[in-house]
Amino acid sequence: MSNVPDVALDTSRRSRAWIAAFRTPSGIIGLVLMGIVVVLSLLAAFNLTPHDPAHQDVAVSLQGPSASHWFGTDQFGRDIFSRVCSGLANSLRVAVVSVAAAAVVGTFLGVVAGYYQGLVDRGVGVITNVLFAFPSLLLALALAATLERSWVTVSLAIAVVYLPIFARVARGPVLTLRSADYVLASTAIGRSRLSTLFEHVLPNMSGILVVQVTLSLSWAILTEASLSFLGFGTPPPAASLGGMVYDAQALTSVAPWMLIFPGLALIVAVIGLNLVGDSLRAALDPKTGGR
Repeated sequence: MSNVPDVALDTSRRSRAWIAAFRTPSGIIGLVLMGIVVVLSLLAAFNLTPHDPAHQDVAVSLQGPSASHWFGTDQFGRDIFSRVCSGLANSLRVAVVSVAAAAVVGTFLGVVAGYYQGLVDRGVGVITNVLFAFPSLLLALALAATLERSWVTVSLAIAVVYLPIFARVARGPVLTLRSADYVLASTAIGRSRLSTLFEHVLPNMSGILVVQVTLSLSWAILTEASLSFLGFGTPPPAASLGGMVYDAQALTSVAPWMLIFPGLALIVAVIGLNLVGDSLRAALDPKTGGR
């Protein structure tokens, strides 16, 4: 019975850590940057951008930033601000779907492997080691090139790349938690292993998983941009930040805004997510004072 207050105390500490994470300068800056990214993405999602991202008007091609085209236009006369908003929305969609799939499947494999061990653990270990043997970008590139090109394909490719990361991240804490007093007590009073897993093990590793999800989202955005830059990402006419950077290469000296604004959008999204992830990690790690 003595384990109940300990669990309640741990829950209270985690709650305070979550609040403290966003009171630090890095946490606040990260939230502000991500707020900007989300707002711009929602503009594209609800068709509230000033112009149609795919609309071409050669008469206004390669115009610099102005009142009618805030970020200027590209070689086809498309509004770059609208395309940046659309590109952010597409990147976030791919990142969220891919990381969610990787988190669910990878966490399941890691938790099962760490909790049951034996043949299950060795089998999951073989799968993760095989996937880790390939460079992440090359593996994503191979999968994206093999399947029909679409945002779903890109999401699947990125999910496969990050699946073993979540499996490894989940397995480690489970190896420790499976021998914790409150887990052993739950088993001793007749609770099934599955019930104990969901009631005691998973809630106590949620902080670690949330941090990993946050950091993985930034990596997924960069991976999607890299695939699009190489021609295997989100297919046109949909806007992609990586594709916009590729298109700007030959015109940088003539129209630098074509490169600057998509690049800044990528930087803001990645830095924002990394700052939020680092703040959460620092707050939830008792070694750094997140108690």
